[in-house]
Amino acid sequence: MTFASRHIGPDAEAQTQMLKAIGYASLEALMDAAIPEVIRWHGELKLPGAASEEETIAELREIAGRNTVATSMIGLGYYGTFTPAVIRRNVLENPAWYTAYTPYQPEISQGRLEALLNFQTMVTDLTGLTTANASMLDEGTAVAEAMTLARRSSKSKSNVYVVDADTLPQTLAVLRTRAEPLGLELQLVDLDAGDTLPEEFFGLHLQYPGASGAVRDHAALVEAAHGKGALVTVAADLLALTLLRAPGEIGADIAAGTTQRFGVPLGFGGPHAGYLAVRAGLERSLPGRLVGVSKDADGAPAYRLALQTREQHIRRERATSNICTAQVLLAVMASMYAVYHGPAGLREIAKRVHDRALAVAGGLSAAGVEVAHDAFFDTVTAVVPGRAAGIVEAAAGDGINLRLVDADQVSVACDETTTTAHVEAVLSAFGAAPAAAAESGTRPLARTTDYLTHPVFSAHHSETAMLRYLRKLSDRDYALDRGMIPLGSCTMKLNATTEMEPVTWAEFANIHPYAPASQTTGYEALVAQLEGWLAEITGYDAVSVQPNAGSQGELAGLLAIRGYHRSRGETHRDVCLIPSSAHGTNAASAVMAGMRVVVVACDDNGNVDLSDLAAKIEKHADALAAIMVTYPSTHGVYEKGIADLCGAVHDAGGQVYVDGANLNALVGFAKPGKFGADVSHLNLHKTFCIPHGGGGPGVGPVAVRAHLAEFLPGDPLEPGDHHAVSAAAHGSAGILPISWAYLRMMGPDGLAAATGVAVLAANYVAARLRDHYPVLYAGNEGLVAHECILDLRPLTKATGVSVDDVAKRLIDYGFHAPTMSFPVAGTLMVEPTESEDLAELDRFCDAMIAIKGEIDRVAAGEWPKDDNPLHNAPHTASSVTADEWEHAYPRSLAGFPAGVDRTSKYWPPVRRIDGAYGDRNLVCSCPSPEAFED
Repeated sequence: MTFASRHIGPDAEAQTQMLKAIGYASLEALMDAAIPEVIRWHGELKLPGAASEEETIAELREIAGRNTVATSMIGLGYYGTFTPAVIRRNVLENPAWYTAYTPYQPEISQGRLEALLNFQTMVTDLTGLTTANASMLDEGTAVAEAMTLARRSSKSKSNVYVVDADTLPQTLAVLRTRAEPLGLELQLVDLDAGDTLPEEFFGLHLQYPGASGAVRDHAALVEAAHGKGALVTVAADLLALTLLRAPGEIGADIAAGTTQRFGVPLGFGGPHAGYLAVRAGLERSLPGRLVGVSKDADGAPAYRLALQTREQHIRRERATSNICTAQVLLAVMASMYAVYHGPAGLREIAKRVHDRALAVAGGLSAAGVEVAHDAFFDTVTAVVPGRAAGIVEAAAGDGINLRLVDADQVSVACDETTTTAHVEAVLSAFGAAPAAAAESGTRPLARTTDYLTHPVFSAHHSETAMLRYLRKLSDRDYALDRGMIPLGSCTMKLNATTEMEPVTWAEFANIHPYAPASQTTGYEALVAQLEGWLAEITGYDAVSVQPNAGSQGELAGLLAIRGYHRSRGETHRDVCLIPSSAHGTNAASAVMAGMRVVVVACDDNGNVDLSDLAAKIEKHADALAAIMVTYPSTHGVYEKGIADLCGAVHDAGGQVYVDGANLNALVGFAKPGKFGADVSHLNLHKTFCIPHGGGGPGVGPVAVRAHLAEFLPGDPLEPGDHHAVSAAAHGSAGILPISWAYLRMMGPDGLAAATGVAVLAANYVAARLRDHYPVLYAGNEGLVAHECILDLRPLTKATGVSVDDVAKRLIDYGFHAPTMSFPVAGTLMVEPTESEDLAELDRFCDAMIAIKGEIDRVAAGEWPKDDNPLHNAPHTASSVTADEWEHAYPRSLAGFPAGVDRTSKYWPPVRRIDGAYGDRNLVCSCPSPEAFED
C-alpha cells in the first residue's frame, strides 16, 4: 500500500459509498461542483512523486547526515540539555500527548491541564512572581509580549522602552520588529558603561544573566524605574534562578524567557516553550493561556483554562497581542523535567554548570587571559585582543563551537552536557591549561528562598514513579489516539509515526540555531526544499518558515504588506479591511502591524458582502493597505466572489491577505497565489501534519508573491532593517521534518486526493445530519467545503438544550466535541478531515443522531429540562456507579449510550466543570473584528 492510502481513511469502496450518499459519481465531479471555476486550478503540482515510508526515512537520514552535531558552547539562550528518556519516549514520542488538542474541553483534558499547572507553578516559584501563563512561543516573543504588557499597564505617558544593551541579540531584533509599528521607541542603555536611565520611559528590560554572561545586581535600577512610573521586565534564565536571587525578590513586575534548557532539544531554534510571569495586579493583562482550578458538578477539584485575559485586554486596549496559542507539548516536557529532577536535582544541575564555568574562568585567569566579568553563572566572556577568531577556529577543530563576540572577545557557555574534557579542550584553544577554579562572584546575589515546594516536585523521582505519573495523566485525556476530533477550522488529521520519527534524531534535535553555516547544510537544504514545495502548492513565489505560530505568520504577512507600501512612499496606507466572520487573531495582527481595522459585513449566507466591501473601499480608497480574508470562508464555504474581491482591493491599491487556515480544502485544486492573493500564512499544524501537541507547537510560514519577497522575515542575527518575528531564523525548525516527510510521502496525487476526501467527508457528514440539525451555510449546489456548521439554535430555543450540553454529551459517546459557537454562536462546526475512515465518520454521525433523539425526548417532556442525559453530561464512572441514582433516565443510558463499545469506553475523570465558580472560557472566544475598529 502507498502512504497516501494509509493516510486517507476511506478506501475506494468507502469513497464510492460516500459519493453515492451525496449524489456524485466521482471525487473529480464533486470537486468540479464544489469549487468555483473562477479559482479552479487544473494543473498538476510540480512536486516529487510519492516516496515510500522507507525511502523517505532514508532520504531524511541522508539530509540529517549533512548536519554536524558539534558541542555548542555558544549560549545566547540556547543550551545543550539531556532529555530524560522516560520523558522523551512517554511525552515527545507519545501520541497520547502529541495528538491532543488545545484543552478548551477541560473535562477531557485534565491530564495536560495538570501538567500545565505544574509548568506555571515551576515558573512562578523560580521567578518569585505570583502568576505565570501556560507558555509562550519562545524567549524573543515572550519579551515582546512583556513590552506591550508594560505599555498597557504603565501609568507613564512616554513611548520610550529602555533595553539593557546586554540583551540577547535575537530578542532585541524581535523587540524592534514589534515596537516600530506600535510607535514605541527602543532606547539601549549600556549598564557597564554607566549609562543612566532617561527622564521618561514606560518600561525597562533587563537580561539576567546578560548575553555576555554577566550577573548584575539590578535592585537599584528596578527601584529607579518604579520611581519613574515604569514597569520592569527581567528576562531570566530559569536554571540560573535555582542559584540566583529571583526577579520577584527585587520588585520586578514581569519575568520572561525560555524553558528550553529544561530537557527540550535545541532543534536548530525550536520549538521551545517560552514563559511569561507577572506580579500581583497584572494578571488581567497577561496574554495567552492560563490554567486555573475550579470544581465539577459534584464539587470535586478540576482544572480548566481560566478566563483568557488576552481577550479582555484586546477589547480594552485596542490589541497589542494576537497570541492564540502556546507551546503545550514543550511546556509539558519542561514541567516534567522539573518534576523528575525536583528542586534538589535542578540545583545540583545548576551547580555543576556553574562549576564548569568557574573552571573555564580559573584556567583563563591563570594563563593571564582577562575575564570580562567577575560575576557569572554559565557564560564566561574572555577578552583576547585580536585573537578571537583564531581561538574560535581552534576550538572548532576539537568539535566545539564558541561564540565569536567580536575581534577581541570570545564567549564560552557551559550547560548540562558540558564535561571536564570540554573544559580542557576550550582552555587548550586559548593556549591555557586547567587550573584552580576562580572564586564565584555571584554569592551576594545567591538565592535564599525555597522553590518547587509543591508535593508533585518531590513525588516522582524514580523512573517507575515518573512513568506511572505520565501514564495516569495521559489516561485522563482524549486525543487522536482514542478517536476522531472533528474540530472545524482546526484540521485534526493523522500525524503519521514515520513523519514524527526524525524529530528526535540527534542530527536534527541537537543543532544550535547559531551553529556555523558549515555545520547546518542539511537543515538549510531541508528548509529550502520545504519552502519551495509550499510555494508550488500555494502558487506563491517565496516562503519563510520563520513564524513559529499562525499568529506570527499573520503578523509577518501584514508587516510584508506594510513594508511594501512604505517602499513605494505610501506610508498613509494603513486601513485593513476584515470580514465580520474573521478569526479574532486577524484583527489583532492588523493592529500590531500598525494598521486600522475596518470591518466588512457578511451577507445572510455567510459570504463577504461585496456591496459593503465596495462601500468600504470607496470610503477608504486612499488609505487602503490590505484586506484579510479566509478562504474557503470561516463559514466553510467556497465563496464565488473571491476573485471579484481581490480585483476590487487591487484596483484601489491594496494588497490581499488570504488566511491559510482552511488550505486543506484547496491543495491540488486551487492556489491562492494564482487566484488573486498577495500573501498567506499557512498552518503546518493543520494542513501539513505537524501535530497540535495539546495546543502547540505550531508553525505558521508566510508565503508571498514576488513583489513582497524582499519584505519577508530576516535572520535576527543578521544586520539590516529586515524584521524578525521569532528568535531563530527558521523558527521551529526542529519539527519541519514532519511536514517535509508528509509532502514527500503523499506526492502530488496523494495531496490532491487528500483534499478531495476531506471535502467528501464534510459533505457526507452534512448529508447524514442535515435532517436532524440544519446545516447553516453552503455554496455551489448546496455543497460545503471541508467543514460544515450545524445550527443548534432552533433546538436550544425549543428545548433549552444548549450547544454546551451537546458537546459534553458527545464525551459520553466517546468523542471530542466539534468547534463550539465559532464562527456563529450556538452552533457546532464539524471538520472530519481526510484521515477518518467511514466507520468512524458513521460512528460520529450515529452519535449526533442519537443525541438528537435524546433532545426530542426532552422536548416531548419525557425528561425534565434540568435532569436529562444532556444536562448532566458528561457522566463519570464514579457518578454512574454511585450507591444512589435519582435521575429520570437509567444509569446504562448515562454511561453507555447507543453505539458505545462497553469494552473500550473512555471515562472522563471529572463531571462538567462549574462555569460560575471561576473565570473559565472553554472555547476560543476571540473578540469580534468590530472590537478592533476605531
